[in-house]
This record gives sequence, structure tokens and C-alpha cells, in this order.
Amino acid sequence: LFPQGQLLAKSWTSLFGGQSGAALRGPIYSFNGRNVLTDALWPQRLAWHGSTPRGGHARRWDCQGWRSSGTAEGMATALGEGRLLAGHRHNCSTP
Repeated sequence: LFPQGQLLAKSWTSLFGGQSGAALRGPIYSFNGRNVLTDALWPQRLAWHGSTPRGGHARRWDCQGWRSSGTAEGMATALGEGRLLAGHRHNCSTP
């Protein structure tokens, strides 16, 4: 539960495995208190994770060593997709 008592997901498995009820519930706040799901500061609303769909390290797609002038890609998932580790490659420069 969130400190405010809001449920993020029904279970760990549903959050990462895409089972029924896997859609994130309730807001997700940044460290400065902004709601990532509704604030215009996050137009892409991606969860960057650098993982394979099974939770392993996606070594080639983790943005490690990324530089702003580079074209590296990393694994990220749209927060509304329901499968947090489904992941698609996105340019590491994506805000």
C-alpha cells in the first residue's frame, strides 16, 4: 500500500507478469511530489528498467554508460501497458 493507503497492484506477480488486474492503480509520485501519470513533465510516462520480460538484466539495452550525445537504447515500458517488464527499446535520451 501507498502511504496514502492506495493499492498499486493486486500482487507482485500481477504487476510484473501482466495477469488480470496488472494495470497500475492509483498515482505514482516523483521525489518532488508530482504525479507521473498526469503531470505534463512526463509526456512519455515510461518506467525505465533495463530488464528482459522475465526480469533478467538486458545487458545491451540498459542505458548503462549512456551519454546525451549518444544513440543508445534502453528497455522501458509505458506505465499504462499493464506488464511492467514487457518493455520496448527507447532511445536513452527520451525524457
